[in-house]
Amino acid sequence: LALYFHIGEREEKCIIEDIPSDTLVVGNYKVQRWDIHKHDFLESAPGLGMFVTVRSPSAEVLLSKLYGPQGTFSFTSYLSGEHIICFQSNSTRFAVIAASKLRFHLDIRVGEHFLDESAIQAKEKVNEVSDRLENLIEQINHVMKQQDYEREREEKFRKTSEATNSNILWWAIVQTLILLSVGIWQIKSLRDFFIAKKLV
Repeated sequence: LALYFHIGEREEKCIIEDIPSDTLVVGNYKVQRWDIHKHDFLESAPGLGMFVTVRSPSAEVLLSKLYGPQGTFSFTSYLSGEHIICFQSNSTRFAVIAASKLRFHLDIRVGEHFLDESAIQAKEKVNEVSDRLENLIEQINHVMKQQDYEREREEKFRKTSEATNSNILWWAIVQTLILLSVGIWQIKSLRDFFIAKKLV
């Protein structure tokens, strides 16, 4: 429901809404004050407050609160039926001046089914836990990626070490064979030298 109407300052204006039980109702409004000099409604009416009163079909007051020149109000219907929503400005000006004309813009949205406060809080907690869980999962994924990276580095280092050790082993074997060959050659050379000199 979206509408606007004209009311005088300090004048009370009421509308009737047929609302099902256990239903959340949210209203947005804006008040504009008539400007005598500009002959037009000003965009806003600073300093002007609005009393919002809501009564149930059983005449129980569901809401009675003072708001600013624009705002949002909400209430929950506990009974199905005609609810009376009233608006009145809190103008403190003299009665003669207080008859100034106001333009009142109103938008009322009627919810399908009202979730009680505990359910809303539970939902907020679930969302908070869900956010923390997602954050925790992201951290776990980061740790797992870091572990995979470290594992890859360790595997690469191990292969490099094994290759280096293998090369060292073969080099040691080659060195040993060379030393043995040199040793045998020296012994054979000395033996041939001694035989040639008839020392043996």
